[in-house]
Formats: sequence, structure tokens, C-alpha cells
Amino acid sequence: MSGEGAFRTLGAMATPSVTRPAAVPGPGATVAETPAGRWPWVGLAVVLLLVVAATVVPPLVGWDVLARDDDRGTPPTHGFVDVKVGLGTLPAVVLALLAWRYAAGLAARLPWRALLLVSFLAGLAWMVSLALVDGEAGLTRVLGNPYEYLPTAREVDSVPVMLDEYVDRIPYAHPDNWVVHVAGHPPLALLFFVGLVRIGLGGDLAAALVVVVLAATTAVAVLVALRALGAEAAARRVAPLLVLAPSAVYMAVSADALFAAVAAWGLAALALGATARDRGRPTGVVVAWSVLAGLLLGCCVLLSYGLPLLGLLAVTILFLARSWLPLPVAAVAALVPVLLMAAAGFAWWEAYPVLHERYFDGLGGERTAAYWAWGNLAALAFATGPLVGAGVARLAQLGVTRRARTALAATPDRVVAGLAAAALATIAVADVSGMSKAEVERIWLPFMPWLLLSLALLPARWRSLGLALQLVCALLVQHLLYTSW
Repeated sequence: MSGEGAFRTLGAMATPSVTRPAAVPGPGATVAETPAGRWPWVGLAVVLLLVVAATVVPPLVGWDVLARDDDRGTPPTHGFVDVKVGLGTLPAVVLALLAWRYAAGLAARLPWRALLLVSFLAGLAWMVSLALVDGEAGLTRVLGNPYEYLPTAREVDSVPVMLDEYVDRIPYAHPDNWVVHVAGHPPLALLFFVGLVRIGLGGDLAAALVVVVLAATTAVAVLVALRALGAEAAARRVAPLLVLAPSAVYMAVSADALFAAVAAWGLAALALGATARDRGRPTGVVVAWSVLAGLLLGCCVLLSYGLPLLGLLAVTILFLARSWLPLPVAAVAALVPVLLMAAAGFAWWEAYPVLHERYFDGLGGERTAAYWAWGNLAALAFATGPLVGAGVARLAQLGVTRRARTALAATPDRVVAGLAAAALATIAVADVSGMSKAEVERIWLPFMPWLLLSLALLPARWRSLGLALQLVCALLVQHLLYTSW
């Protein structure tokens, strides 16, 4: 869309309109083509107000919400104000302008495989350029931090010994307790970086590049899942908003981006397995995809204690595919890595209660639950971008009336609606668990791409200007904050 066209669209969006009942899509139509009314505006306003409140209320009323363990914190993020311009500023701005002008058109026209390749390359370029606003340190400072996995991985001489003593070293009381991120996660994350060290990729920059390349495949996996479930048109609509989301600020530098990639490919494999018969594939293909899905999702359980919540998204995929055949195969396969790790010395079910105790012995016990129950959602908005409020409101609008639900069920857009609703439920469970107080702009990265699918339900004019809003949000977060991740 040209700048002139955008201003015409903005004028049209600002014109008051009479609220009408939602139209039922005709044959071949999509929900995004039906009127949205005021719902997206309300959702956008609520998210913006939530962000403002979460930022200004603590200092105004004197709440010490402990976003960080120092005095520089700027809640609700785990960061602080740090205005800068750097090496990545120019390429990031150029990419943003090009994306706003061309991304939607390319997503609609490119052959499918070309779209996946371009999505990967554009996502990779966007992540790296944003990180390089801080120079090379933007890529290396996180993984090289002594509280992270990589420095500990360099000290691991024996993997069997490490696994055997893993649970014992979680509590603060242990004289050689694990650093915070190692203690706060099952051992597969640490083992991944041990593997990088062993093959010669254990330097800060080398490991960071591995992580960012894998992170850039996350959006590709989500698009693959959508197409497998019969929602290619929705995948093309949402691709620019998914690939160029503000979460790129955090995906480029966080090990949790690796978790997001593994989760996305596990769910994509499940979607491919659940729909293999519909594509005329033999039962063996169903089993193969289901085994791969189970193994990847089982590995997620060993990457983060919060990722068993992906089960909600997995069940939703099977429901949308109307196929439960992969369920027993994937469930058994998911147990394999968990039980193998238990045989090697780490039992997840023994470790979690110990981790729970350490969490509340530290910052988890000091952070105010009354603030973070809603402050978390504001922090989430920094990574998803404020447009997610409009997407969630549109999702709610479509679920309010029976007529709208019936219309939605008649189109492939039910796929993006179902997955976005499952992601929203997953985040709600994570929030009320009390085990995610602050830092969720990083911790919830595996759930964010699926929540962003709600943006596919917005009308075209919302998606066009919404992409601009999301790009500006990413640039502002990167240039005005030290994000810690």
C-alpha cells in the first residue's frame, strides 16, 4: 500500500459507522472480509491502556514490583530505558519500510515454497538487524551472561555426572547450586549448548547465530501447520504480521527462541500427521509424522517446565483436523525423551517440586502477584505488539453470537481462530499458575506466534496499517529499551 493509500485508509477507519450485525461469509469468502465494527478498536485501546498502567502505576503508588533485582528496572519489562542508535538501525528501518510496502503483496502472490523461504530470510534479517542496534553485543551479551546456559555448558566435563546431580544442585541451599537459568529449566537446554561447545560452536557469537537461525524457522513452522490444516489463505494473510512481529526483538537473543522453534515444529508435524490421510498419504506417513511430533513435543517438556501447556494447542490441532489417530502415537513418542532422561538421572516429576521451592525462595517469592497477574499481560504486549489486542477482540467478537460462530465454522478461518483461542487459554493458565511473574516477554515466546494468528481475522485495512504499527513498535522497543534479552 502506498503512503497516499494508507492515509485514505486511515481516514476511512476514523469515520464513524453504524454498528451492523456481522455478515455471514458467502461461498469462498473469509471471516476477514466481514465487518469488524468497533471491536478491534476497543481491543487496541485496552492493550494500550494496560501497557500505560503497568508502566506508570508502580512508580506513582510506590510499588516495588521487582521487575529486576536492581534499581534500573522499567516494569512491566525486564529492562530499563536505554535510548540508542546503532549498527542495525539503518537496515532495520529500511527493512520495515520495504515490508510495509511489499510484504502483503508478496505473501499473497509468491508460490508456497518461495513464501516459506522468503519468510525465513526476512525473519532472520529482521531479528539480526534489530539485535545489531546494540552492535555485536546485541547478539552475544545474553548467551554470554554468567546466569545463562552457555558459560555453564563450557564447564561441563561429564554429561552423565551433570545429569545425575542436576536436581540436587537446583536449591539455593546447595553450595554449588546452578545459576538461575540452568536451575530454572530441565537439562535439555543446557545439553543443547554443551553440544554446541563440543562441536566447536561454543563461542558467544557462534552460539548466538545458531540460535537466531533456528528462531527464524518458527514462523515457517506455523505457516506449514496452517496449510496442513487447510488454512493457506489465512497463512498468507498473517505471514507478514507473524514474521515481522515485535517478538523478533526477543527471539534474536534468547534461548527461549530455541524452545519456540522446537514447539512450532512439533505442532506442525502433528498437523501434518493429522491431515496426512486427507492428502492421500498411507498410514505409515501418519505414524511417521506423529512420532516426530511426539519426540519434539517431548523434548519441549525437557526444555522448559512451562511447555507441557503446549498440550492445549496439540489437542486443538487434532480437533481442527478432525483426526485423533496421531494422539496415541504422539503421546507414546513424547514419553521417550522424558523417560530416557529419567533413566540418565533426571526425573522431571522429581525436579519440578524442587524448582518450585527455589523459585519462591528467590525473586518469584518477592515479586508481587497482585501486580504481575496483569502486568504480565502488558509485558506480553511489548513482544506481540499492541495489535494483538485488536486480534483478540476480533476473536471474541466472532465467538459472542451463534450466528458469528456458525459463519466462522463454515470457513477455513476456523483454524486460525481455534489456534489463537488455544494460545490465549494457554497464556491464561501460565499467568494464573504464579510461576511466570515478570520476564514473560521471553518466557512466553513459544506461545506468541499462535496468539498472533488472531490477526488473520482482522479486515485488510486493519492488517495493512496494523503492520506499520507493529513495525514501529519493534523499532521503538529496540531503540528505547535495554531489553535484557
